[in-house]
Amino acid sequence: MPFLSPFRPRALLVSLLLPVLAAAAPQNCAGCHEDSVHAQAFAASVHQDLACTACHEPSAQAVPAPGCASGFTPMDCARCHEQQAAEHTKSVHNGKRLPVACWQCHQDIHTLGSVKEDRLATAKVCASCHEHQDEYFQSVHGEALAKGNADAPGCVDCHGTHSVQAVDNDGPGRSLHTSACIGCHADSTRMAASDVEVVAAETFLHSFHGKNVRLGHAETVAGCADCHGSHGVWPRDDARSTVHEANKVETCRQCHAGASASFVRYLPHADDRDSASSPALYWTRVAMTALLVGTFIFFWAHSLLWAFRSFIERESKAKAAHGAAHAATVPPNRSYRRFQRKHILLHVVVVVSFLTLALTGLPLKFAGTAWGHAIAEFFGGPDRARFLHHSAALVTFGWFMVAVVGSVRFLWTGRGKPGGWMARLLGPDSLFPTMRDWRDFSAMVKWFAFRGPKPSFERWTYWEKFDFLAVFWGMFAIGGSGLMLWFPEFFARLLPGWVFNVATIIHSDEALLATGFIFTVHFFNTHFRPEKFPMDTVIFNGRVSHEEMLEERGDQYRRYVDEGRLEDFVDERPKRLLWEFSYRIFGLVAVALGLGLALLMVFTLLGGGH
Repeated sequence: MPFLSPFRPRALLVSLLLPVLAAAAPQNCAGCHEDSVHAQAFAASVHQDLACTACHEPSAQAVPAPGCASGFTPMDCARCHEQQAAEHTKSVHNGKRLPVACWQCHQDIHTLGSVKEDRLATAKVCASCHEHQDEYFQSVHGEALAKGNADAPGCVDCHGTHSVQAVDNDGPGRSLHTSACIGCHADSTRMAASDVEVVAAETFLHSFHGKNVRLGHAETVAGCADCHGSHGVWPRDDARSTVHEANKVETCRQCHAGASASFVRYLPHADDRDSASSPALYWTRVAMTALLVGTFIFFWAHSLLWAFRSFIERESKAKAAHGAAHAATVPPNRSYRRFQRKHILLHVVVVVSFLTLALTGLPLKFAGTAWGHAIAEFFGGPDRARFLHHSAALVTFGWFMVAVVGSVRFLWTGRGKPGGWMARLLGPDSLFPTMRDWRDFSAMVKWFAFRGPKPSFERWTYWEKFDFLAVFWGMFAIGGSGLMLWFPEFFARLLPGWVFNVATIIHSDEALLATGFIFTVHFFNTHFRPEKFPMDTVIFNGRVSHEEMLEERGDQYRRYVDEGRLEDFVDERPKRLLWEFSYRIFGLVAVALGLGLALLMVFTLLGGGH
């Protein structure tokens, strides 16, 4: 028979030598092997164009069989099927646990037909070894494939053909629990042909589980197959389905040992864009988006106007003359104490914990970005990042309690301040908003518009009070939702599971608001405005110069003068150069990290980075 193999030159050479070998042999191959090789069946097989010696290659080293002109090397499919053989070598079927040779799937190569276009036949081949495949043939996938649905998945669609990988629960094979399903269910064209929604794939990838998968750590979370099953997939209203109402608790308990009937009311595929199916999530998203957009528009506009107006004033000669006039009336280098050491230490703890929360939390929110993946890997993966995130959260709860205790002591013990608690609450040393703050804000806006002088402030400005009170809101929103997501089984005893969907939106968006605000607005208010750039060091050394006191907190200065207490706040301690150097480096690193994260977030939200 002619040899028309396009695969290897070596096989072609052997086929050219075949007439010589045949002439020397008393009879051809079929003459001896007609009991196992039927010419008609072979002519209908995929190997019909191959000569016998394409697979049974002559060898000068092998001992010839009786009646043959030559001996033959052992049959090796890799001679022609190099790529398939290479894939098989690295597959689970080439291991010690599941050694599978080519012939075990492809059986008799003399009668082998093509199964490339017959995925049902391929599935039956797999089923010859994998008994649990019976479950597959009864599933929605198997039934659809049997009915001729071209988009229904067969075994090779999920597992591959020759490069079949392990699907172990602890190793890299865990990714198949999700990737095999997402590959089809995210394809809108294929799903539309089968009347299946793609929302399941979309919503999963935006969930906690899906984001860990996107970060490359599918082994740490549940994938599609863990909840819906792998081979036995049935509609959720089928009693056999793992997501049937009667089976949900047991399904969730595979990972969440404390799962309850209330816990499984969590909506793993809820769509917060659909007001009809998920109204609570939809309106939560609308409210958080409005809060985000409104806050940033207002404060970014405030910062831009301030930057422009401050730059103009800084360049004016009147301000230079004003500063010179005051400089002549006070001792050189005089400064006043603004913060005590405990305040400085508390601020350092706040900075470290906040940056840790941002660096370990934002990669999960932006899991689809290269930078999110890089930061998560820097910390050793999502699990370690989550451990650091929880640790920083505990530190945050700690310093928040210190702030609460300090506020209570200020109000009820007085700490040297005259009057009752109401007088202290509304007094000039309090961080509680008063009508004065509204007047200061109005005066500031007029100054922005060149319609009045810059206001003179007391001990606390209106933007500093906003920052302080925002902590209380943030702890309620971020801290409360974070605790719910950290201990869902416990809170499910008190709340229905869908509340965790709401908590996820609040925690995510409020964290975005907090980080965006701190890294842009707060950084500008304290470091980047022209009169402070590149850094305001008061929170690290605790003191302000005489010129700063008059320029920024003139009313506080005059109050201390009127009360005869100004000298109590004079700070004449010499500078400690090592501390000065250390805190400046610390501050610059913190600011650089914050600005870097802010730029990455803005870039991503504007449509880049994915």
